Amino acid sequence: MTTKTINLYDKDERVTLTTYIHDDAPELNAPPRPAVIVLPGGGLTFLSEREAEPVALSFLSGGCNAFVLRYSIGELGHYPLPLLDASSAVAHVRRHADEYRIDSKRIYVAGFSAGGYVAAMLGVRWHEEFIRDELDIAYGENRPNGMILAYPVITAGRFAHRGTINVSIGADADLDELEAHSLENLVDDRTPPAFIWHTATDGAVPVENSLLFASALSAHKIPFELHVYPRGPHGLSLATRETSCGNRGLEDARVAEWIRLAVEWIG
Repeated sequence: MTTKTINLYDKDERVTLTTYIHDDAPELNAPPRPAVIVLPGGGLTFLSEREAEPVALSFLSGGCNAFVLRYSIGELGHYPLPLLDASSAVAHVRRHADEYRIDSKRIYVAGFSAGGYVAAMLGVRWHEEFIRDELDIAYGENRPNGMILAYPVITAGRFAHRGTINVSIGADADLDELEAHSLENLVDDRTPPAFIWHTATDGAVPVENSLLFASALSAHKIPFELHVYPRGPHGLSLATRETSCGNRGLEDARVAEWIRLAVEWIG
């Protein structure tokens, strides 16, 4: 495995992309692999390590080349900076497809909780002109080919995770702003397919977030796969002992199957 951490922006060490790349020997003549860019959660105030490297390594073991994006948070977590970071990450991976031995048509973003908000935001806003102007990228260069969304923050409406939304657009946002930043309202025919999972008893980010997004995808005939597990708290990550940090409530063998299903969905 080849791993290194790069700065996505010159002279800015706050936004980084860490690589987890298979060392495919030339004689194996291995085909290019899919790429998964992991966006940890943390309510846009911190980045959860439980949803970072362990997830990347799981995708790596599933045959993907993986990356962890540490995007703008805290005072820098205000829209649109995290969106620009995610755009920059996808564009970087696509531009370096040969170096990373990946298929440039199989680049996925995998976001957890607030990281899911950033990943889904990219999925519905990748085409906006201001992103291309800000990052000097070509149309479509930042478009993910699919989204893997784990208990994502989606809506700024009734079922919002207020902490994430307040950091993203401000606690004083008016109704029009809330509507404009509810991602289920922004799905259109340009939105990529999605693999989504949530638990019905998530007490932090209500399951309605995933249901609203899936409904919007369905309305636009965008392919999606949705798994709603009957029980489980927020922040399960891989739902294994490795990512539970000793909290048995964050372990669930049934939920832990999601990573295998996601890799199968990637294909």
